[in-house]
Amino acid sequence: MNFNLTEKIIIVTGGAKGIGLGICKALASEGAVPVIIGRADADNQIAVKEIEAEGGRALSVVAELTNPQACKSAVDEVIKLCGRIDGLINNAGVNDNVGLESGDYEKFIASIHKNLVHYYLMAQYALPELKKTKGSIVNIGSKTADTGQGNTSAYAASNGGRNALTREWAVELLKYGIRVNAVIVAECYTPLYDKWIQTLENPKKKLKKITAKIPLENRMTTSEEIANMVVFLLSERSSHTTGQLIYVDGGYTHLDRSL
Repeated sequence: MNFNLTEKIIIVTGGAKGIGLGICKALASEGAVPVIIGRADADNQIAVKEIEAEGGRALSVVAELTNPQACKSAVDEVIKLCGRIDGLINNAGVNDNVGLESGDYEKFIASIHKNLVHYYLMAQYALPELKKTKGSIVNIGSKTADTGQGNTSAYAASNGGRNALTREWAVELLKYGIRVNAVIVAECYTPLYDKWIQTLENPKKKLKKITAKIPLENRMTTSEEIANMVVFLLSERSSHTTGQLIYVDGGYTHLDRSL
C-alpha cells in the first residue's frame, strides 16, 4: 500500500533508539524523511547511518527536550534545514520510577518535564508549519496510564496527560484539518526494556512470566509493529481518524490476561 509519504518531513523525538528508531526506519522505507531529535549527537548519527544503509534518508537535530528553549530551537532548526514540517511524532521519554514513596517534588516535576511537557512544547512550536501542510501529530503513550504499574507515579501521570492532550488537540485543531492520535504501548522489547530486565534476579524467568500474560501469541510487541501503526496514522490512509488512543499491545491492556 502506498502511504504517499514520499519526501514528507516528519519530526521524531527520541528517534535514535528503540521504538523511535523503529518509527524512523518505517517512515524512511516509505520515502519520508524522519528528523531525529535527541540529546546525544552520537546516537542520532548512528541511527541516521543505519537508515541510510537501508536505503532511506534521515536527518538529526540535537536538543535536550527538558529545556523549553531547546524545544523551540529544535523546531526552528528543522524549518531551517527542510523548509517545512509535515508531521510530528512525540515519542521521547523514560519510565524513571518516581513513585509516591520513592520520589519527591523535585523528582516528580523533573519527570513530568522528561515525559510530558516537551510533548506540549514540540506541538506548540511545530503548529504554524503543521497548519500550512495539514500535517498530523502522533503521540506515543504507555498503558501505565490505564493499568498503573507501581512506583512510577510521575510516568503514569505523564501518560495520562499524553492521552488527554491527544484528545484535546484533536478538538482544538479540527478547524485546521490537523489530525491527532496516540499509539499506546504495553510490553515492547527495546534496548531500554532489555536493560531493565537484566537488572532482575532471573531475567529469563521474568520475561517468560510477562510474555505469558500477553493474550495474542504470548509475545512482546515489536518496535516494527508500533511503527507500522504510526505510519498509518500519519498517512492519508487514516484520513478520517482523529482523537483516537490506539493500543498496539497484543490485547494486553484490555483483554482478560487469564486467556
